[in-house]
Amino acid sequence: MSIPNLITLGRILLVPVVVWAIASGRMQLAFLLFLVAAVSDGVDGYLAKRFGMKTELGAYLDPLADKVLIVSIYVTLGITGVIPLWIVILVASRDFMIVGAILLSWLVDMPVTIKPHIISKLNTAAQIIFACLVLASNGYQFNIEPLLTLVMALVAVLTLLSVGLYLGHWVRHMNSAEAGS
Repeated sequence: MSIPNLITLGRILLVPVVVWAIASGRMQLAFLLFLVAAVSDGVDGYLAKRFGMKTELGAYLDPLADKVLIVSIYVTLGITGVIPLWIVILVASRDFMIVGAILLSWLVDMPVTIKPHIISKLNTAAQIIFACLVLASNGYQFNIEPLLTLVMALVAVLTLLSVGLYLGHWVRHMNSAEAGS
């Protein structure tokens, strides 16, 4: 088990604690823990690339940790009424659609390889920034409403673009795999 993978596992283990902090109204704690989780995402990637610690497990574990963290936080923020449910549904649905498409391609013996593109990376960054801003503004009681609305709109646009690109890639792959059969 490499150091980056241990950091990624630590991020996954932080998720229930952040969810508990949000659900119990401890937004300052939720913000600080979410910030640690977000920073750890960059640290594990940096260590893996910089020091040659990339592993196959890490290639699967890191995006899984990102999805678990983001979807859990968005769902909890939505259930507690802190963010609108439509943005929760959009963010969670994108991830479920992508995972479902990948699983379906495996089930029909036409596995698809999906590599993250720049829109997807920007989308993840925007989702993390939005969650940080929401948690910070609620935890420290300051109003940044115009900025929150702008970043939420950016999350929505990038999420839609990302799911469109991924599903377009998947459909092309499935059609070409069928044509080759």
